[in-house]
Amino acid sequence: MIYLRNAAFYLVFYLGSVFVTTAALASLAISRDAFRRRVENWSGLQRWCVRHLLGCEVRIENQSVQRAVLYAVKHESFFEAIDAPTLFDTPAVFAKKELFDIPLWGRAALAYGLVPVARGEGARTLKAMIRAAKATIADGRPLVIFPEGTRVPHGQRGGLQAGFAGLYKMLGLPVIPVAVDSGPIYHRGVKRRGTITYRFGEEIPPGLPRAEVEARVLDAINALN
Repeated sequence: MIYLRNAAFYLVFYLGSVFVTTAALASLAISRDAFRRRVENWSGLQRWCVRHLLGCEVRIENQSVQRAVLYAVKHESFFEAIDAPTLFDTPAVFAKKELFDIPLWGRAALAYGLVPVARGEGARTLKAMIRAAKATIADGRPLVIFPEGTRVPHGQRGGLQAGFAGLYKMLGLPVIPVAVDSGPIYHRGVKRRGTITYRFGEEIPPGLPRAEVEARVLDAINALN
């Protein structure tokens, strides 16, 4: 049964992704709002497939009122990255610059308002990220970052990328850490039944020393490990 569920998931989600992505790019010529709705449709398609084809539940604990904050989200699988437009209201997500080189996807990502993260390219790149982030804040959108910078297997505790502390300091925003335990369920290959939980942690105020904010974020995003 697990293999039948996976076959149905891959067929419906990836074939559906082709149609939804094509529709999203086509809607760019119509309006920004229409385009954003198609992106949210794609994210919603994954959530629907996870629930109805894989037989998984998605549980959300202590979700806060969404506003201009920096959400720091644990990264265990592609699930939470694709799920961000479903979990948050039109989020501006920090994503690796290399992803923007993917044909069609990169164009769509920029149009949606994702913020490219170029690692190791110095202060000029960081300032460009801050400008882009502040533009989304002015638009009333939450910021979402995966501060570990890469997927970390469930049960392991990764470190935070150096750029997180710089963003925290320069944006001057509160941080809300979000733990997620998608790793054991949403494997790269065979995906399994179960429950994926998001746990929103306590708000961390701006202006804390780097060591303190990093320690608090790490503890909170690993709360489900």
